Amino acid sequence: MEVLVFLVPLALTLGGLGLAGFLWSLKNGQYDDLEGAGWRAIAADEPLARIPPSGRLEPDITAP
Repeated sequence: MEVLVFLVPLALTLGGLGLAGFLWSLKNGQYDDLEGAGWRAIAADEPLARIPPSGRLEPDITAP
């Protein structure tokens, strides 16, 4: 039972640090654009290769 003297304040301190970190990230705009990063990850900015009628892959030389 003596260990609770150390564990309860430790748990409260760690919980407070986690809450402070969350409130800091909320204040600094970390959650402003929740969908943008997901769409940027799957957006096709430029084609990597094209498949000609022959079926063999070749690099896309028309990309800037």
